[in-house]
Amino acid sequence: MALLKGNLHTHTHLSDGLFSPEAVIARYRQLGYDFLAITDHDDRIGEDYWQRIPRGDGDPLVFVGVEIDYQPLGQHVGEIRGDRERLYVLNHPARYRLSVEDTLRRIALLKGNGLPVHAVEVTDTGLYKAEYDVEAIGLPKVATDDAHREPHFGRAWIEVDAPRDRDAILRAIKAGDFRLGFSR
Repeated sequence: MALLKGNLHTHTHLSDGLFSPEAVIARYRQLGYDFLAITDHDDRIGEDYWQRIPRGDGDPLVFVGVEIDYQPLGQHVGEIRGDRERLYVLNHPARYRLSVEDTLRRIALLKGNGLPVHAVEVTDTGLYKAEYDVEAIGLPKVATDDAHREPHFGRAWIEVDAPRDRDAILRAIKAGDFRLGFSR
């Protein structure tokens, strides 16, 4: 089975990105991505957001998601929706300048308040942050580009060992069946 290249965290003009969902999808198609999660900010989207994201099964396969602003902690968590599965990613530990210990505390607080966390970003707008790619954080580590505009598109991605199916991809990520990729 060929590895599937994908991004789990990107934005459109429906929140604070510069481009339409269609333009963002076209950009990742041009970059050779197999799947893409559009995760606009939950506090900036309209009620029709979920209907405005094209969700066809073309190239790339599109996941609709949202970046949750979890206010008790001021923490962003990516929610990526498959057909039945959900994946929750702790976003931006590097941007918040969290130590590994603080990252672990946030994960525990989120889980304790009913918000599962399945993975942690080890990038900040696509730039690798090795301090979060450690065994002490006992969750899969994902690379994303968190693209809002150029030059973020295509800086970082994951390559997943899974069939081309939304739920299978999310299950593989939860199991850690992927590798990180970065542009040079």
